[in-house]
Amino acid sequence: QVQLVESGGGLVQAGGSLRLSCAASGRTFSSYVMGWFRQAPGKEREFVAAITWNGGSTLNADSVKGRFTISRDNAKNTLYLQMNSLKPEDTAVYYCAANTRTTIVITRSKLQYDYWGQGTQVTVSS
Repeated sequence: QVQLVESGGGLVQAGGSLRLSCAASGRTFSSYVMGWFRQAPGKEREFVAAITWNGGSTLNADSVKGRFTISRDNAKNTLYLQMNSLKPEDTAVYYCAANTRTTIVITRSKLQYDYWGQGTQVTVSS
């Protein structure tokens, strides 16, 4: 079992920055892949970024490349998403997710992630 709790969302102007955190508990944090997803009103939940167990490899959605950075601190059982140069189209509820079936295979498919947080709202004003 894994429990995930996101924090750090809020309201920010376009061009601004936010850092999201995801605190994990339960199963050993360094034993699984982690990812970030987001869901805007009326849209499907979409992949944002993912990271292997030790941070050695990451994958980003094309829409956030060069602006968002995923990282993790296994000593603190915490996943991060640093978001810079935010745009109004980044407005969504952001979710962290765990794929406990693997330590090294990172994927965009939300079907591969078996534990999810409750989400944190990010709103970017123009």
